[in-house]
Amino acid sequence: MRRWQQSQLSVRAYCARQQLSEPSFYAWKRTLQQRGLLPKAANANSHTPIFVPVSLPQSNPIAAPLELVLPTGLTVRVAAGFDADTLRQLLALLREQPC
Repeated sequence: MRRWQQSQLSVRAYCARQQLSEPSFYAWKRTLQQRGLLPKAANANSHTPIFVPVSLPQSNPIAAPLELVLPTGLTVRVAAGFDADTLRQLLALLREQPC
């Protein structure tokens, strides 16, 4: 659990990278919590959210492009009609630590 927390990856991305099954990950997490070895609210950054709530403009939000400014200063501009899965993969890559 500590390695997952330090990785700042989602559970899905961490499990894929480590070749772990997600159900097994969650079963161990639950077991550790039940034994009092892991706080119930444990996550990668319990004090700093990776994403924050946003509100879209009311004027035709579907056609309006989105611009995400990440804590690192990188800006991601997303055109209307973007593929959500591709965006998730891109953001996961951007959260990875450089070699």
